[in-house]
Amino acid sequence: MNTQVNIAGVSLKNPVMTGSGTFGSGMEYGEFVDLSRLGAVVTKGVANMPWPGNPTPRVAEVYGGMLNAIGLQNPGIDVFLERDIPFLKQFDTKIIVNVCGKTVEDYLEVVEKLAQESAVSMLEINVSCPNVKEGAIAFGQKAEALYHITEQIRKKARQPIIMKLSPNVTDIAEMARAAEAAGADALSLINTLTGMKIDIHRRCFALANKTGGMSGPAIKPVAVRMVYQAAHAVKIPVIGMGGIATAEDAIEFILAGATAVSVGAMNFVDPCTTVKVIEGIEAYMRDYHVEKITDLIGAVE
Repeated sequence: MNTQVNIAGVSLKNPVMTGSGTFGSGMEYGEFVDLSRLGAVVTKGVANMPWPGNPTPRVAEVYGGMLNAIGLQNPGIDVFLERDIPFLKQFDTKIIVNVCGKTVEDYLEVVEKLAQESAVSMLEINVSCPNVKEGAIAFGQKAEALYHITEQIRKKARQPIIMKLSPNVTDIAEMARAAEAAGADALSLINTLTGMKIDIHRRCFALANKTGGMSGPAIKPVAVRMVYQAAHAVKIPVIGMGGIATAEDAIEFILAGATAVSVGAMNFVDPCTTVKVIEGIEAYMRDYHVEKITDLIGAVE
């Protein structure tokens, strides 16, 4: 039984990785999860300088999931390279660094510093960040902006780049094709859906930011649909995410066309979800006599 998958020339022992922003940089979950069991650890977003994030409250529970408006709080690339990379190098797993920024130049500064780090297998580029030069419209919400930032990062990056697509668009296939045309090596989707919660007793917003990113099981049908559309629009690998709680959820994404999957919000519910998903995929392969996980990619009829 072969659970290996290949993304842009990088071989993963299995298709299960962590959703950025839900697993810290691995250290936070090290007591609960053997990181060497995972196909890859995708780190929390890293910027060119420390970001304080948004004011509190920043998290709210909603039916079928959660809203967050953390604001990509992170200590910056220099602390990340000094503290987090040496920790992750202890484990037999691939390291994928999520990169965020407010201008193209911000992203490039991080990408250039990571180019010197051989332990980093791939970069995941968070294009749901607001572009301060374009009136805070996210890079991933206009095909032209997505093409431009992908093209610029591809010129500077030494590792394969995964463009993480926003679902808050009219046509996800158009965005997927724009990223591919600009040189993306892979795509990951979906990032969170924009949502809102109001406290009816206090008549105020549940989040200080008013809106937040919706994640959790409730968004899975939307995510599966978008992964299917993106996978059929491009030839590069797609990593599926959005509401994965079980192995059955993960297999649904793979059948829709995903080469790999990321577990996100469920890490907060059960820190061992990733390993349970890996074991569940293996059980499914045994039950259905599937020799290679790659035989399931896009196999929906």
